[in-house]
Amino acid sequence: MSLLCQCLHPIPSGTGMADYIYESATIPMASPEDSKNVNVEQMKLVVKEIISKTDLTPCVVGHRGVGKTAGIVQACRDLGRRYVSLRLGQMEVGDLVGIPFRNGDIMQWSRPSWLPGEDDPETVVHCDELNRAQQEDTLQAIFQFVEPPSEGMLRSLHTHHLSKKHKVVVSINPPDGSYQVATLDRALIDRMVMIYTESDFNCWSNYAAKRDLSGDVRQFLAGNTGMLAKQGMPMDLQVEPTERGWEMVSTVRKSCRLPRELEMEVYAGIIGKEAAITFMRWLSDRQGRPLTAQQVLNDWSAVADQARGQRDDQQAATINDLTATLKASPVLEAEQEENLVAYISVLPRDLCFGFVKTLLKIPEVALALVQDKYDSVVFDAVQAIRKEAY
Repeated sequence: MSLLCQCLHPIPSGTGMADYIYESATIPMASPEDSKNVNVEQMKLVVKEIISKTDLTPCVVGHRGVGKTAGIVQACRDLGRRYVSLRLGQMEVGDLVGIPFRNGDIMQWSRPSWLPGEDDPETVVHCDELNRAQQEDTLQAIFQFVEPPSEGMLRSLHTHHLSKKHKVVVSINPPDGSYQVATLDRALIDRMVMIYTESDFNCWSNYAAKRDLSGDVRQFLAGNTGMLAKQGMPMDLQVEPTERGWEMVSTVRKSCRLPRELEMEVYAGIIGKEAAITFMRWLSDRQGRPLTAQQVLNDWSAVADQARGQRDDQQAATINDLTATLKASPVLEAEQEENLVAYISVLPRDLCFGFVKTLLKIPEVALALVQDKYDSVVFDAVQAIRKEAY
């Protein structure tokens, strides 16, 4: 299933974990031909996981007649949620943000009738035909609504807010030149999980049986599967890795339970194909992966030998993870403190000095490191840092 989009640029190179991901890719990179798009049943599963367990916005991308809308409606039924459809190709800005009216000296906007309120049952608002919005200002108005809410905030549309119990789903036709659609800019694409969807015969035949479609039609297509919509037509959008994208991947990994075969496709719909393939290969290459901050701080005796044997690029990744972890949570237990110093002691001289210099900028950690009992490990580094200051 090719939730997979062509990644225009690789993850930015620099010292740290991102560098190591690419450095360690000793397994040949999978080719685009290795991937396939999700079918409608798989799309429903992914949509249900995302809208029931996260605040992210899934965007179903597919050719005409493939079953995008029907699949979203069925997903809502399965979850027991009310379904509201917005045909954005038929709407103007006033249909979205409401009509302005005067309340004393204040200008306010009336609440659109379609917008579910706090007291309404759990609802999925389906922004259908997003890229068919005929007016540029309509697309700009809905931009805010499809963007996942910031932490502690509510999803908004101008002056109106959407309760956290209500969710938003988008669907579009691909901009491949065969549809009258607007080009979505990369900032908007970056705010959604792109799910590239196409049908296959098995999926369609199950649907046809449930709907009790004509037996003649079903039997004909059973022997002539090529008469269904052609598969593999290009649907790529400019999806590439960004900081927001990796945070969305983190949300999906922590909150959703997806079949293994769908994981990479979902990630590729967030950060692009190249980054998703590399990430999945990194996940499976546990033996060559650098140590994490948690391993160093909480399980030093088990990883000490591995720490001594890490290459410099692996050490850099571990140091970056430790730095970020200690900045976020600088208070160490006694054992963690000793484990941190033990790790510092196995580092090459240049990495040791640089790491200690960084840690001394974290007050709580600095107080721990300058204790007399750790002089044998950090004294030389502290001395060198003092010389730099003068």
